[in-house]
Amino acid sequence: MSTTLIQFSYLVAAVLFILGLRNLSSPKTASLGNFMAAVGMLVAIVATLLYQEVVDYPIVIAGIAVGGVLGAVVALRIQMTAMPQMVALLNGFGGVASALVAGAEVTTAVEAGVEPTGIVPVAMVASVLIGSVTLTGSLVAFAKLQELMRGAPIQYPGQQFVNALIALGAIGLCVVLATAPLDLSLFGVLTIVALLLGVLLVIPIGGADMPVVIALLNSYSGLAACATGFVLDNSALVISGSLVGASGLILTKIMCDAMNRSLANVLFGAFGAVSESAVSAGTSEEQGNVTAYTPMDAAVIFSSARSVIVVPGYGMAVAQAQHAVRELTDTLAEHGIEVNFAIHPVAGRMPGHMNVLLAEADVPYEQLIEMDAINPQFPETDVALVLGANDVVNPAALEDEGSPIYGMPVLEVGKAKHVFVIKRSMNPGFAGIQNPLFFKDNTMMIFGDAKKVVIALNEAVRNY
Repeated sequence: MSTTLIQFSYLVAAVLFILGLRNLSSPKTASLGNFMAAVGMLVAIVATLLYQEVVDYPIVIAGIAVGGVLGAVVALRIQMTAMPQMVALLNGFGGVASALVAGAEVTTAVEAGVEPTGIVPVAMVASVLIGSVTLTGSLVAFAKLQELMRGAPIQYPGQQFVNALIALGAIGLCVVLATAPLDLSLFGVLTIVALLLGVLLVIPIGGADMPVVIALLNSYSGLAACATGFVLDNSALVISGSLVGASGLILTKIMCDAMNRSLANVLFGAFGAVSESAVSAGTSEEQGNVTAYTPMDAAVIFSSARSVIVVPGYGMAVAQAQHAVRELTDTLAEHGIEVNFAIHPVAGRMPGHMNVLLAEADVPYEQLIEMDAINPQFPETDVALVLGANDVVNPAALEDEGSPIYGMPVLEVGKAKHVFVIKRSMNPGFAGIQNPLFFKDNTMMIFGDAKKVVIALNEAVRNY
């Protein structure tokens, strides 16, 4: 296959990547966008396999076969609740792949005794640095999400100083290696320092900020791939890596805006490390008493409602209640009740978590309304049904200047005439603070597994 045809194939792949990203911006066209991006990747892979410098096809084909089987098994077995962890791992795999490819190129250059020139040495060190940081940072994010380690920020005295010192050391190594790219021992030191830096950068970030961290690590993996593209002189990898890096940064900015916080505050603010005084100030005994209601009690209220807003949260994801929720909303619609869904940008544990779950249950896209558009509707709504959401509906963000989440935009569910909150217990959310919403006069708590409660509620509404 000629070089011209290969480069043309890469151009076609790049166009498909761009069109795919564009279509992913809307739920209605997301499936088409995903398909276009997948076709683009197939074109790029085939063109690369036909490149004349591929020297061992059996190893390449074996890698494709093993990776394809593993990917298919994981895709079929992974639960939607574990999708954030899966995304974190995939980010890490992307980072380590870029670092390994750059390392292989360094080894090849050393064996050949030919020192790389131009932008290649800089791209090599950038790929190793960013890829290694992405790997260990993603593994820590995975461990926090999987509850293999505590989700609260891990802090120690002088932490920021130590991190800054290690980061400066890594940058210094990069500068030296960019001028002497054939020093394998220094590359080994850079790799170790970068792996350590990835761990230290993520451990002080709390579980509530994991959606932002996932988006940022996704950007890192794209930047590492882009740098590797320069190492290999592969335009498709440069373009695709740039797209992933840029889209990840844009998503990170959107998530930070949704929480009314800067990226620096997310990375260095140790959000979630709530003091004992803050925790004690949020106990249920000091805020009031909570009365547990039953699904039949709720059915009485629903029977006279004209409008309902459903607020999905991580509790819905854990219980895998999205299909039961869809059945409930169908029942409410049969009774002439208008139903919409309020979507907070950081509900769940990854960007778009609730959208994906509800799309899986075939909830119409038109019913999924973003926070800014839905908040003005709550005062005119008869019932707000909160399914396992906590911090994203906490009125302390609007009313309590001493709250750790003060200033964070939230769904203003408390303004609805009636609020039903389905939770397993009174345990706080990721922020580690109690929610005053649960103690308001118009709030009714229904304790239990979200799926079981919603099924019982649906049955009660049907039979009332």
